[in-house]
Amino acid sequence: MTSITSEDLERAEAADGRSTRWEAHREQRRAELSRAARKAVHRRGPDLSMDEMAAAMGTSKSIVYRYFTDKSGLQAAVGQDVLDEIADALEEASRAEGPAQQRMRAMVEVYVSTLTHSPNVYRFVTAQPNGATMSTFLDTVARAVSAPLAELLGEADPEGHLSRLWADGMVGFVRGAGESWLDLEPSQRLGATEMVDLLAGWLWRGASATSRIRSTGEKS
Repeated sequence: MTSITSEDLERAEAADGRSTRWEAHREQRRAELSRAARKAVHRRGPDLSMDEMAAAMGTSKSIVYRYFTDKSGLQAAVGQDVLDEIADALEEASRAEGPAQQRMRAMVEVYVSTLTHSPNVYRFVTAQPNGATMSTFLDTVARAVSAPLAELLGEADPEGHLSRLWADGMVGFVRGAGESWLDLEPSQRLGATEMVDLLAGWLWRGASATSRIRSTGEKS
């Protein structure tokens, strides 16, 4: 049996160190390219070809493919960054001080602000072919939204099932209404603040009705 010398261990450690540094460099470069892609989409629109995307990012298509394989991979990376930011902001709003109604409105405002700040990036992210990142995001958002709802429903929903059910519905409703609003010509849209107030009002009245029905048996 061949013994392992101290020189062998040093060479192995050096190789491991190089591998670790390479992985760190690769992740840093991926993050830089993802940010560049996001800026390109923000400026130029969500339908850029990979040639146009690479040019707007200040690099070549071969470099982009080296780090992301294809456009779907780049789209997923940008999507993860953007959706993580939104999810964090929604989670912060859901846990903020103040009444449940105020926190619900703050969460709607986070979403509407995302649409108005960069509709191109939003469309790019939500058009992901496999949908895995978006699905995870929607689940995360529903969990955040369920927090103030659970507080509102209280004893009417002791196990939290209704608050999560209503949260899932709210997420779908706000997303659908928000995207329909975004698709309108700017001259035909409600103002962003009015849109937030309208959506939050609809959601709050629905949540209040849920609590009332459970506690009193009222049907309408």
